[in-house]
Amino acid sequence: MGKWYRDFGPEGDVVLSTRIRFARNIKEYPFPFRLDEDKKKELNSRIKDAILSDNENMSFIEMESVPAFQTVSLAERHLISPEFAGPSKAKALILSDEEDISIMLQEEDHLRIQAMEAGLNLEKAYEKAEKIEKDIGMVLNYAFDERIGFLTQCPTNLGTGMRASVMLHLPALTKRGLISKLSSTVSKLGLVIRGAFGEGSQPGGDIYQVSNQITLGISEKEAIFNLDSIVKQIISQERNARKELIENEDYLDSIFRAYGILKYARKLTSNEFMKLISLVRLAVAEKIIDIDIEKINAMIPDMQPATVNVRNSAILDAEERDKLRAKEVREILE
Repeated sequence: MGKWYRDFGPEGDVVLSTRIRFARNIKEYPFPFRLDEDKKKELNSRIKDAILSDNENMSFIEMESVPAFQTVSLAERHLISPEFAGPSKAKALILSDEEDISIMLQEEDHLRIQAMEAGLNLEKAYEKAEKIEKDIGMVLNYAFDERIGFLTQCPTNLGTGMRASVMLHLPALTKRGLISKLSSTVSKLGLVIRGAFGEGSQPGGDIYQVSNQITLGISEKEAIFNLDSIVKQIISQERNARKELIENEDYLDSIFRAYGILKYARKLTSNEFMKLISLVRLAVAEKIIDIDIEKINAMIPDMQPATVNVRNSAILDAEERDKLRAKEVREILE
């Protein structure tokens, strides 16, 4: 399993992770929806050679060879997009040993280069993604227009082709019913708030993804600065809201009830787990419960359905999985 999401990074009480993603296409090839299977595989091979020649800590994975439940686990751990997890021939993934860099081949574009960091660490994630992007650009020609920048299949990615996103745990703002207002405010500033798995996803465990919407007419550095500034304001609001919440006896009671269930339950569905772990993570971050927050961070992806299957090398039914999830959580919280 990967290691990057197990760490406690800057502003880690609120921020789980940071991601920088570049969308790129190769000049000599049509966009993926116009490429046949043979041409996709030919391009994948060229990209593989361009990356792996200088990066020994990476593996090339043909997605056709990956069982469906393992593919879903990759999406649960944010290593691939939910769309990429769907069936399609000639998709490939290049993944670093630490799983902090993942490169999807033949998703919506020829290349989706992702770099992840724990906590709020946009600059470091950007440096890692940019290095890979430049390594490939030294060997292959990107589709680029002097007037509108990098060419992408979806017009919303034209320009820089960069999406910067930050994963935030916002239980207090959620409890106070402020997410809708916050979403409206940040949209006016060129950002969007979504569920943890991007567009159309629900914020399980009060986890939200904040990312830039604008890629055209703005530089990568400006987009990162804008996102960093607004995320820091959200962090401040969440911390202030937490202080008020933990003074409420009823809310404290709900926290310790959640902790008790996680420590002693014999069955836990993934939805129940996410609701309970959100309360416990807030308590750990606020020093109300004495557990290493890294353990909590690791449990969030590790207890997702397909990832439970992968860790146990078996396709379990829902009840078997719920029993196993509860057992593993009890052992971690002992």
